[in-house]
Amino acid sequence: MNYISTRGAGSNERHTFFDILLGGLAKDGGLYLPADYPRVSADELARWRTLSYADLAFEVLSKFSDDIPAEDLRSLTRKTYTAQVYSNVRHEESAVQITPLKTLGEENGTTISLLELSNGPTLAFKDMAMQLLGNLFEYALAKHGETLNILGATSGDTGSAAEYAMRGKAGVRVFMLSPHKKMSAFQTAQMFSLQDPNIFNLAVEGNFDNCQDIVKAVSNDHAFKAAHKIGTVNSINWARVVAQVVYYFKGYFAATQSNDERVSFTVPSGNFGNVCAGHIARMMGLPIDQLVVATNENDVLDEFFKTGVYRVRGAAETYHTTSPSMDISKASNFERFVYDLLGRDPARVLQLFRDVEEKGGFDLAASGDYARVKEFGFVSGKSDHDDRVNTIRDVFERYHTMIDTHTADGVKVARENLKPGVPMIVLETAQPIKFGETIREALHREPERPAAFVGLEKLPQRFDVVPADTAVVKAFIAERT
Repeated sequence: MNYISTRGAGSNERHTFFDILLGGLAKDGGLYLPADYPRVSADELARWRTLSYADLAFEVLSKFSDDIPAEDLRSLTRKTYTAQVYSNVRHEESAVQITPLKTLGEENGTTISLLELSNGPTLAFKDMAMQLLGNLFEYALAKHGETLNILGATSGDTGSAAEYAMRGKAGVRVFMLSPHKKMSAFQTAQMFSLQDPNIFNLAVEGNFDNCQDIVKAVSNDHAFKAAHKIGTVNSINWARVVAQVVYYFKGYFAATQSNDERVSFTVPSGNFGNVCAGHIARMMGLPIDQLVVATNENDVLDEFFKTGVYRVRGAAETYHTTSPSMDISKASNFERFVYDLLGRDPARVLQLFRDVEEKGGFDLAASGDYARVKEFGFVSGKSDHDDRVNTIRDVFERYHTMIDTHTADGVKVARENLKPGVPMIVLETAQPIKFGETIREALHREPERPAAFVGLEKLPQRFDVVPADTAVVKAFIAERT
């Protein structure tokens, strides 16, 4: 498998999965993608249908990582996807399916379901990829006798998922940036209460985009990156995206009886990594009808898919909402889709994303490229706080199911894009306890809390407040590595 950059530099070089595993951005500032997407045959789909999650993960990842010995990769997926890791208050270990499909009911002539992705240790979908990434990193570092300093940015769930996956891992330190006082109390406590010596939390005086910009700036400083062995766990990391491809296949198999059927997925979206994995699954041949992008008030992606205009918002236009993990106005993974949309033309991709940096966006409305969006199955929608509250209340009253705020964004937008006879799967992103204030507003009751998290918000917290300044963050890392 040969990996190339979306911006074209080194397109004649061979980068393997192992080569790019520990990194983030390519040297030219682009993102890595396979030179060609592997295709899944009808026979493979039939064989994969009955596999366990761990063995399905092995099959999918094998398509992208031919430089990892098969026995090692199978061992890693079976170590990662276990009942012990993915059991919590909702499911006893004996009943754990890793990503169970919960059917809500029939609406407008089709079935709408939730694919549960939040049964991992931090109660968010990020665990699905991050737990594997932690084991892959440890494996790779041990192979080479190296260490790694992970620099990441989070708007809520990525940080805790990364820290729980990396805590105690040999040769790994984590430096996680988050927007100061802009996560939920539960999310904040999950991260800041960790006392592991290899975990460092930096609360940045700004918004998530400031945090993400710092990570990219450090990644683009190749001398600093090499000297301090910087890697990333944000969704610009290819291994994390490809790990998320697995649950699209698993969800499809759970919702269908045969491989002749089509389904649609609705994905609450901020940084475009989660839905990008769905795009990759579709490019591999999974029979996906629609990929529905659901945003909140920070509707950069919804605007693009409706108009062809990609317009990054400034800090004043980036709203702090009750689905905070989607409070993002610059979707990093979007570049991977744009690369495919433009016929894999790296020169045009480079120019468009220079326009993002220099002009704040780009406009494809007048080009034939935007007309191709529907060929890739993408549609979109958005919601606001009142929509979330009403959806949480309606799903609870109608289906006796409690959902979090981001999943509520997904359900609301999914309902606007149902097609008779085409099952709609909404990717559940987190458990309701992570956003208790809105659950209490909607349902006038407390969300369920797994026993391991009782009293979490009262634990001592360890973090450093820093300005939104790349130089300050670099100095912080340099002093501790």
